[in-house]
Amino acid sequence: MRIIGKTNIDFIGMRRYSFIFSVIMVAIGLISLGMIAFGQADLSIDFAGGTLIQGNFVDPVGVGDLRAALAQHGFADAGIQQIIGSQENTFMIRVKSAATATDTSVAEQLTGAIGEAFPANQFTLDSVHEVGPSVGRELQAQARTAAIVALLCILVYIWIRFDFRFGVAATITTFHDVLVVLGIMFLLQREVSLLVVSALLTLAGYSLTDTVVVFDRIRENLKLFRKKGDFVSTVNGSINDVLSRTIITSLTTFIAVLSILVLGGNVVRDFALALTFGIIIGTYSSVFVASPIIVVWEAKAPKRFK
Repeated sequence: MRIIGKTNIDFIGMRRYSFIFSVIMVAIGLISLGMIAFGQADLSIDFAGGTLIQGNFVDPVGVGDLRAALAQHGFADAGIQQIIGSQENTFMIRVKSAATATDTSVAEQLTGAIGEAFPANQFTLDSVHEVGPSVGRELQAQARTAAIVALLCILVYIWIRFDFRFGVAATITTFHDVLVVLGIMFLLQREVSLLVVSALLTLAGYSLTDTVVVFDRIRENLKLFRKKGDFVSTVNGSINDVLSRTIITSLTTFIAVLSILVLGGNVVRDFALALTFGIIIGTYSSVFVASPIIVVWEAKAPKRFK
């Protein structure tokens, strides 16, 4: 199935502009990563430490009313989400660690504040989840380790599947995609949570799949390049060969993720938002980042493919 006919777009000829754009976006991503490392970003309680409680009211309560009630008791920054499930009027409330109170006292203060604000509407506490600052730092370290291991595995896999040059290009491209999406989430002031980290790791796998398809066609067409033609034309032709497939795959995945973003609710919204941007960036990078890196490397070492 092809939604567009045969194309002859000079993607490699636009590499200077794509590299400038990518460098700017990666720089923003690196700044965001530094802000996260020093605790200056909006970190979830998984990373910053804090208390999460979940409970339900007997009668309906508006999110705005609950937020105002908690703000009067010193919890203006509390994150409140209404949970749609088997039990009605269920809320999840997140409060980050405070220097003057333990996690247990925070949970007690929250339930006490709710009881005072809604004396005629009983609030039943279902669960309390507490994360200390040391646990948050450990989760941050584990998240960084998971990202590094994923990138190394990508390098080794592509090295074995193709060769070292393709492996380095795929690793750089994946690193690019993760940093760009992280930078976008930071600019949008979205909370960095384990769900966002999961989305970034999912993005790494998705981006790699699209890049491998392009690389596979380049490898096939290199046989023709060795006989006749130049390398840039070979890479351009390979990208144009798989362009229809790339658009179809990205579009169908984008529609699925967009539906989660719109209809999935607050709990998975940041996860879906990161993936939505990730699909766009991943499709862009497989064409405008991964392939041009191979071309630039070939220009520096032209005997590699001859």
